[in-house]
Parts: sequence; structure tokens; C-alpha cells
Amino acid sequence: MSRDILKKLTVLYVEDEANIRKSLTNAIQDGFKAFLTAQDGSEGIKKFKKYKPDIVITDLLMPIKDGLSLAREIKSVSKDTLIIVLSAFSEKEKLLGAIDAGVDKYLIKPIYPDELLLLVAELAHQRFASNNIKELGGGYEFDKNKKVLIKDGKIIVLTKKEIAFISFLVDRLDSFAPHEEIKQSVWANKKVSDAAIRTFIKRIREKTDRDFIKNMPALGYKIFTK
Repeated sequence: MSRDILKKLTVLYVEDEANIRKSLTNAIQDGFKAFLTAQDGSEGIKKFKKYKPDIVITDLLMPIKDGLSLAREIKSVSKDTLIIVLSAFSEKEKLLGAIDAGVDKYLIKPIYPDELLLLVAELAHQRFASNNIKELGGGYEFDKNKKVLIKDGKIIVLTKKEIAFISFLVDRLDSFAPHEEIKQSVWANKKVSDAAIRTFIKRIREKTDRDFIKNMPALGYKIFTK
């Protein structure tokens, strides 16, 4: 299988053992668009929220937050994110825990870099080839590859920031996007008022429908699907 798809992916690798983290990073990082690392699950979830990687590769046993806790938290807000757990354990309880956490693949150590790259390529082809187009309801679709919003087959012309905002909401169709995460992701931590965001969203609604983006008081925003 071609590994060309890897060049389009951002990966987050979470491992508490510094030597192992450095070794695997050096072996496979050049194959991807971007390769991020974290030293434990707590740092991992922070980097996931900031960078929105396509794939998370994580060790199972780590301090502060283990791999399965990290997987559950990620899957609760982004079901499409691929998660691979690496572990020295093959017990039934661990495997069942991984399934319950929504892990896409559970690999037993030792892990060989070439085998891991092939696995990532295979999973990425399976997932992203079929999930590039997100149906939003009401005739709306979002093409995650081309970054365009479509209504009844016609592209809606949006600014780069409007596309970034909608893409952020599309990744959270089953939940909502908190105000602070919106500011961090779309405005890159630049100071922006709640009033400015409301005006920004009003412009998007004028290009789509009044109910396309739903305001959830004190919580954030989500795309209204039906």
C-alpha cells in the first residue's frame, strides 16, 4: 500500500519513556506532514486540543493520565481521530479496555517502525478515504480535504477564517465547541471579544441559514444537523 497519504497527516506521539519516544520519533517522523510528541497523557490532551492531529499514537501505561484515559477523552470530542495504543500487555482485560475506549488498533511491543508506518497508512486509507465528506443535514456537506462547504451541490464561498471555524465545528458534530477552544483554534489565542465572535457567526449565518450554527448558552456553538 502506498505511503503517500502519510505526508498529509499530522501525528501526535505520546510516550513517557524519553529514550523510547526519541528513538521512534527519529525513525518515523519524516514520513508525516507534522509529528508532535508529548511525555504523558496530560500533555497529550493539551496538544491534541491545540493542534488537532489526525492520528494519536500513545503508550498504555503513563503517569498522570494513561493511554486509555487519553483515548476516551479524545474520542468523546473527535470520533474520527485515529488512535493506536502501544503496550507490553496482551491481557484480555487490557484489550477489552481498549475496545471500550474506542481505540482503533492495539499493538503489542516491541514495535518496528516500518510495520507501524504500514499500519498507519492502512488505517488512514480506510478512515479518511471514506470520511472526507461529512453530511451535515439540510442539504449541507463539508469536504474535509478540500476545505469547502457545499449546499445542494453548490460551494458556498467563505473566508479562510470562516472555513477554519466550520471545520472546527465539524470535528465536534456530536458535542459542542467551547468558546475558549474556538478562540484558541480559529483566532490562535489572539484577543477576540465574544461580541466579535457573535458578529462573525452572524455573517456565516447570512451565507448559509439562520439555524445552521446553534448557540448553546454558556457552553459554545455547534452545527445544527438534522
